[in-house]
Amino acid sequence: MPGPAGRLEVAVDLPGGEVARVPVVAVVCHPLPTEGGTMHNKVVTMAARALRELGVATVRFNFRGTGASEGEFDSGDGERGDLRAVAEWVRGTRPDDQLWLAGFSFGAWVSLAMAAELQPSLLISIAPPAGRGWDFDAITAPTMPWLVVQGDADEIVDPQAVYHWLDGLKAEPELVRMPDTSHFFHRKLIDLRGAIKSGVRRHLPAAHG
Repeated sequence: MPGPAGRLEVAVDLPGGEVARVPVVAVVCHPLPTEGGTMHNKVVTMAARALRELGVATVRFNFRGTGASEGEFDSGDGERGDLRAVAEWVRGTRPDDQLWLAGFSFGAWVSLAMAAELQPSLLISIAPPAGRGWDFDAITAPTMPWLVVQGDADEIVDPQAVYHWLDGLKAEPELVRMPDTSHFFHRKLIDLRGAIKSGVRRHLPAAHG
């Protein structure tokens, strides 16, 4: 699809036929491209899978300069524009569906930074990289339902920096702290799937039909 820096590579996945589809499209943002992050990252694909198992359609995309997406990495500024373009495309294509935003690591920061503008119906932040150089102080506290999943043994994002940042916000996210869990959720992906499904299930609108 067209993006602000050229074409963006997008993957749209619909729930399986055994699941009643709910009127929600979730856009899932991937981790840092300069560290090998893409829309095929296992945490990203597991998060999308968990949502599809609840009847949610999912959209994954590669930020500029990643995979087949054109352009160059822009340290988060241009990537916010990429997410804006994808979200606007989703809303134009599915105007009657809710828009949810999800992100892992760098993707969590991008989606958090755009939440005030895009006003998704729900926000999911997996290992948001507080204390890693991204400007978390400028993020407006989300006002929508918000699920945060953080591994207590994260070796890349300091869990205490995440908890300290959350404590300073005028918001009360649903926080899931996963013990003995590393940044990339090694051997914990099934647990991550369960945490996401449990955390968002009560916010699902009624299924179609």
